[in-house]
Amino acid sequence: MQVFIMVAGVFTGAHVWQETAARLVAAGSAAHAVPLTGVDPARPATPAHVGLETHIEDVIAAIDAVDVTSGQEIVLVGHDYGIHPVLGAADRRAERIARVVYLDSAMPQNGVPALAAVPDQALRARLAERAEAGEREGVLAPPAHDEWGRWGSTDGVDEADLERLTALAAPQPLGTLLQPLRLTGAVASVPVTGVLCAGNGARIGLVQRLVDFGDPALAALTQPQVTFFELPTGHWPMLSCPAALADVLLRAAAGEGHRLRPAGDDAPMPAHLRPFPLDVPELPRDRQGHVDLYVPDGDGPRPAVLFVHGGPVPAGARPRPREWPTLVGYARLAAAEGMIGATLDHSLHDVSDYPRAAADIAAAIERVRADARVDADRIALWFFSGGGLLTTDWLAQPPAWLRCLAASYPILAPLPAWGLTESRFHPARAVEEAGPLPVVLLRAGRETPEIAATVEAFVTAAEKCAARLEVVDVPNGHHGFETLDAPEETVPALQHAMRSVVTHLTG
Repeated sequence: MQVFIMVAGVFTGAHVWQETAARLVAAGSAAHAVPLTGVDPARPATPAHVGLETHIEDVIAAIDAVDVTSGQEIVLVGHDYGIHPVLGAADRRAERIARVVYLDSAMPQNGVPALAAVPDQALRARLAERAEAGEREGVLAPPAHDEWGRWGSTDGVDEADLERLTALAAPQPLGTLLQPLRLTGAVASVPVTGVLCAGNGARIGLVQRLVDFGDPALAALTQPQVTFFELPTGHWPMLSCPAALADVLLRAAAGEGHRLRPAGDDAPMPAHLRPFPLDVPELPRDRQGHVDLYVPDGDGPRPAVLFVHGGPVPAGARPRPREWPTLVGYARLAAAEGMIGATLDHSLHDVSDYPRAAADIAAAIERVRADARVDADRIALWFFSGGGLLTTDWLAQPPAWLRCLAASYPILAPLPAWGLTESRFHPARAVEEAGPLPVVLLRAGRETPEIAATVEAFVTAAEKCAARLEVVDVPNGHHGFETLDAPEETVPALQHAMRSVVTHLTG
């Protein structure tokens, strides 16, 4: 028999687990939602006396209340912020814990406060400033009814539950967000399950792709005791689909779930390393700092197309993105059309890195334009996937030398969990300022719903402002269709899009 000890996220108390707990009990398990000191009405306290350590002690008390001789297996469930006190408690009671469940949460690290997992980046920066100013004993006010989306997607939460969530929300003591998590490492021996909420932008396929990039830091996610589930809902599954969540928790406790495939020589070739589907000339690369140029034979100067990879891509990924077959293939395809193709590496390793990546791209453009073989007045930029947000600056203020902007299966508005509400990186808004700049959009017909919604918002905005948008559809294409889907559909689309870009560069 299992006993589920569940810990809620910021501003919320034990009440959010009511329906999920009832279903777990009906299935024959025990369930206990931990009331957190200073947040839950059952445990009032002065905010100055409440920190992350306080909540760790709350969870430890719940663990210790389970009779050691009962034979019950303890499963700790941490939602959002709740994973921080869960890990802290599990680290000190590792021998008592059968499994830790990360419910749509971050992966906290030793010495890092929960502030690092606050999704709203603008709010995170303001809280960091308050901490630096010595303000560590106050509270963070809970969201208003229409502000919960800044903390995660409310997909699936009906109006009544949203109103109740708002009515029962409590201020969060700052100390719970600012006090670093301290781990001895004992928790590493405890089996874990990640429950991802697709409506909040997290999917098992995305995690597998990150592992496939080859970053050693993610190798732990492929261990046999690590499993994953995915729920088609937003950030609060205990409200939007409590029955499905209870079922997943029971299956997780039984050791079920999807296991990730390790990266390495014995693994199938990951999508980003599969061959480009077109035959392109085998031009050598000319490495110029963080930029690689592919220059066709003949006299110049020539127009150039700079291909900007997506992300986030782990810093330890090998090979680096500018060497991936897809990016190299696009660059050589441009060279086959008489253009200079260029690829680069930029610093989009986390969703907080968009400003750094934008600066890297600006520097790469200047390097390309300064090359004597390049016609500096005829440049096109081509973005992929998560790099789509980086189109914003060029849409908002397109320089005269930018003759075309293209994007393949791009993300064109921040995803719910990215915390970029106040960020400048919002192409669906910036397109209104694009003026006569031609935009070529390669759209995947079988895109994930979350990304497809950003593309639809962009297309709608472009139509309203009469932007020069050309949409090239790949009806049966997935995200990353060049290496995932049949070439008979993708190849004509790639060729059509490239010819459009070349026409804008040479016309």
